Amino acid sequence: MTTEEKIGQLIQPFGWQAYNHIDGKIKLTDAFKEAVAKGAVGALYGTLRADPWTGVTLETGLSPAEGAEAVNEIQRYAIENSRLGIPFLIGEECSHGHMAIGGTVYPVPLVIGSSWNVELYRDMCRAVAQETRAQGGAVTYSPVLDVVRDPRWGRTEECFGEDPHLIGELAVAAVEGMQGESLASEDSVAVTLKHYVAYGSSEGGRNAGPVHMGWRELLEVDLHPFRKAVEAGAASIMPAYNEIDGVPCTVNKKLLDDILVGEWGFDGMIITDCGAIDMLAAGHDVAEDGQEAAARSLEAGIDMEMSGEMFGKHLLKAHQEGKLKEAALDRAARRVLTLKFRLGLFERPYADAARAGRVIGSEEHRALARQLAAEGVVLLKNEGAALPLKAEECGVIAVIGPNADNGYNQLGDYTSPQPAGRVATVLAGLQAKFADEPERVLYAPGCRVRGEDREGFPLALETAAKADTVVMVVGGSSARDFGEGTIDLRTGASVVTGDSWNDMDCGEGIDRLSLRLSGVQLELIQEVRKLGKKLIVVYINGRPIAEPWIDEHADAILEAWYPGQEGGHAIADLLLGDANPSGRLTISLPKHVGQLPVYYNGKRSRGKRYLETDSKPQYPFGYGLSYTQYQYSNMKVSAGVIGPDGEATVTVDVTNAGERAGSEVVQLYISDKASAYTRPERELKGFKKLELAPGETKTVSFKVGVAELEYIGEGYKRVVEPGVFKILVGGSSVDTLEAELVVKEEAGA
Repeated sequence: MTTEEKIGQLIQPFGWQAYNHIDGKIKLTDAFKEAVAKGAVGALYGTLRADPWTGVTLETGLSPAEGAEAVNEIQRYAIENSRLGIPFLIGEECSHGHMAIGGTVYPVPLVIGSSWNVELYRDMCRAVAQETRAQGGAVTYSPVLDVVRDPRWGRTEECFGEDPHLIGELAVAAVEGMQGESLASEDSVAVTLKHYVAYGSSEGGRNAGPVHMGWRELLEVDLHPFRKAVEAGAASIMPAYNEIDGVPCTVNKKLLDDILVGEWGFDGMIITDCGAIDMLAAGHDVAEDGQEAAARSLEAGIDMEMSGEMFGKHLLKAHQEGKLKEAALDRAARRVLTLKFRLGLFERPYADAARAGRVIGSEEHRALARQLAAEGVVLLKNEGAALPLKAEECGVIAVIGPNADNGYNQLGDYTSPQPAGRVATVLAGLQAKFADEPERVLYAPGCRVRGEDREGFPLALETAAKADTVVMVVGGSSARDFGEGTIDLRTGASVVTGDSWNDMDCGEGIDRLSLRLSGVQLELIQEVRKLGKKLIVVYINGRPIAEPWIDEHADAILEAWYPGQEGGHAIADLLLGDANPSGRLTISLPKHVGQLPVYYNGKRSRGKRYLETDSKPQYPFGYGLSYTQYQYSNMKVSAGVIGPDGEATVTVDVTNAGERAGSEVVQLYISDKASAYTRPERELKGFKKLELAPGETKTVSFKVGVAELEYIGEGYKRVVEPGVFKILVGGSSVDTLEAELVVKEEAGA
């Protein structure tokens, strides 16, 4: 390969700019054809991505079959019109579904984490891989493995939660589900782990801000999920935008070379995030110009640049001037080509358009999305058994709030435009339940997510007054402006004004100072509460909400996060008791933003309380209510004394003591009573989701050995220290049974 051809393999421009879709036909652009002729491009990003950023709409975008045909046209041209005939690597966004028109929109990762159902998530990943590969996408930029430390951060919704063990288990499921038994399979795509690393611990919760973290914590917490995913065979990884201790991740050789490749044995491809190399010269300011930034990042271990702009402009000149070693260029090109071979692109570069039409958005995938949503919704409060509502007794239901019937607001960020009626809102879900009695479900938007407009209050109060039960659907929005009109607050009707209202208060780049509800939502709820009706609050949002008034005055509270396209049906199932809540929090919910950070696995030494209140969250990690009750008993640890390399078995009986079938999340925590270096008060080390019939008892067992007991000790090495460990098992991080396990230098001594 020539130097130019090697560099070309490392460049990934925006794929939606490679073609025009006119009158139902795909026409490749002249710029794209010229780049192919020069060997100046080896991959495309977001070829099928549709959203306001790309400018691709339902009208200009591609159907599932057309998307596959477009990718085939691109591949065919690249293979037939370049000197070496190397197929392209097509990379797509698939955090909670393929971000293409027609793709199934699953709940956001925060819901998936709250489901605690690893097997179900693995099934979802398999389904997403099927939809993506059916259109020719071969790499996904997911899963997001960031550990959330400050939920003011707008990308909290893209994460599984605040615990590294839970994230690690889901990371492995993502690798196994997406990549399957063979990357060359028609049902497989290569995962890209992101964002490597500590992106969720930025200063002040501001996106891409500096990270102030000790090396021990980095190794023990934030790197753990990535290590687990690499051990599972992850094919690609993406460094984060942030710096750690003054070194941007994009050029951090210790992270990219020493740990990732040297210690973990990673042999896949490393790709930057979009614009990350630019930040080295204009943001981090660790490079004098773009050429130095491009060369340094390649030398540090980067193989491909998303957007391709800096590599395309500067790598050849840097090489010609002796500022870029040939060995680094060869290494990067080799890794990219190896991934293409592993994906089977040389043998099978083309997609099956007919299959794409069958697989994408299938009924099976929609059912999976509904189940994930139902299992990930968390019941936070249920005063006086306000839920479930009994259909024959609950009377008229008023569904009120800005998120009651706004489909985009329940999808989260990184979603494509949706045709009318495809997203089931809470209103639509309840209307479907009462299809034979439509007069029993009333609706008024009341207000918007953001803004001070109260002109919808009169209609909302009038509607609530007619009802027996009020379901307030409030929260946030990560919906980009799709230009599809807004809602008339005075009538509740959808209108097109020419100026679409953007309610976005969460999502990438949307970080907040507060965790309160935006706009006048709280005021609306308070006015409705004065009517004396049963008040059910449903949160649809991308980050925790801290509203003490609602915690005190609502009869019941459901935290649904962004539940995806089938979320409205899932929430209706839960409200009416057709499903039993089994979601458990994977992120601690504070009473007040001033308590942050409140993550459960903090150090013992972090202090007791503030003057105004204690430091405990409103709702702790692992918490969630059910329509039944679970009892734990007969906890045993055998053997009670083990050596540093030994293993004990923990067993506990769990009983469904209520009258409804349900699923309990049994959680295992470890607490080291004394250690050479400080450790968290308790750490999650195991969990199992257990289905139980009324009155049924099951015995749950966990293995506790090196993986559960080790930590980063002297010399930053993993070690199991002798001593006494508390073993805690229960239904949340604060509701557990307790036993002791002793580790001695000689087992049984």
